[in-house]
Amino acid sequence: MEARTELKQKIETSTNLAQFIVDCVLEKKAKEPIQLDVREIPEAIFDYFIVCHGTSTTQVKAIADFVAFKMKENFDERPISHEGIKNAEWVLVDYGSVVLHVFLKDKRDFYHLENMWGDAKITKFSDEGEVIAQ
Repeated sequence: MEARTELKQKIETSTNLAQFIVDCVLEKKAKEPIQLDVREIPEAIFDYFIVCHGTSTTQVKAIADFVAFKMKENFDERPISHEGIKNAEWVLVDYGSVVLHVFLKDKRDFYHLENMWGDAKITKFSDEGEVIAQ
């Protein structure tokens, strides 16, 4: 019996990775997703932040776990770090060049990461995935 080898796709750029992650969070009905492009900020050690929130700890965990699952399934990639799953109020999923933050709404409002990176190019998405502001 021949060994079956499954070929996985490769992610060509951090921009492609960021868009894939945005698509995944939208599939899990994340709220108010945004993409922060920090490639032009010298202090940034990554290329993109993706920030969104869920309506419950169950949804926050589901969003983060779904991204990790789809990355493994499609690209055979595991996150460098996957933090905050236990409490699921703020979950971080780090892929090196792209970092996903999934919050509960009140935690997102409190920490407001969007303001910390004010020089970033921000792309806001509707909950349906349409670009609503750049």
